[in-house]
Amino acid sequence: MTSTAPESSTGERAISASRLLFDVSGIDLSATHATKPQFEKWIPHRGVMSLMDRIVWVNPEMTRGIAMRSTRSDEFWVPGHFPERPMFPGVLMVETAAQLACYLWVIRKGEPQLAAFLRIENCAFRSMVQPGDDFYVMCEEIKWQKKRFISKVMGFVGDRVTFEAELSGLAMEK
Repeated sequence: MTSTAPESSTGERAISASRLLFDVSGIDLSATHATKPQFEKWIPHRGVMSLMDRIVWVNPEMTRGIAMRSTRSDEFWVPGHFPERPMFPGVLMVETAAQLACYLWVIRKGEPQLAAFLRIENCAFRSMVQPGDDFYVMCEEIKWQKKRFISKVMGFVGDRVTFEAELSGLAMEK
C-alpha cells in the first residue's frame, strides 16, 4: 500500500479512514482508557495470554473500542515464528482483538463473564506485525445479546492494516 496520508503528531502516517472500521482521526492513540489491571477485572486472560497492554479508547455506548499491544523481541513466539524473521502469529492478532471484543461485551453487561468464541469469519491477513511494533486492534460490535455477540475487528500498525475478521462469542455457564 502506498500511503499519502498525513503524519500524526507521533510521526506515524495515518491510515485512510475509508480502510478502517470507523474514523479514528479524533482519537488520541497514546491515551489510556483502561490499564491491564483494570481490564483484567472484567476478562479472564492472564499471563502470556493476556495480549492487550492497554485499552486506548471506548465510545460512550461501549460498542466500539481500540486497544494496543507493544510487541517485544523477548516474547515466547519470537524464536520459533520464525527464526531469522519473527512475525507475530496471525492467530494471536485475532486473539488480541477477541479480548477487546470480550471486554466491550462484558462491560455493557455490567459484570465479568467468560465468553468462548464460536466463529472467526471472513478473516484476512494483510501485513505482518514484528517485534518493536505498536499493534492496535479495533472492534465494532454489530450484534449484542445477553448471551452472545458478533463483532467486526481489525488490526493495524502505523499506516498498515494487518488483519480484519468477524468474531462471534457466547457466554459460558458459570
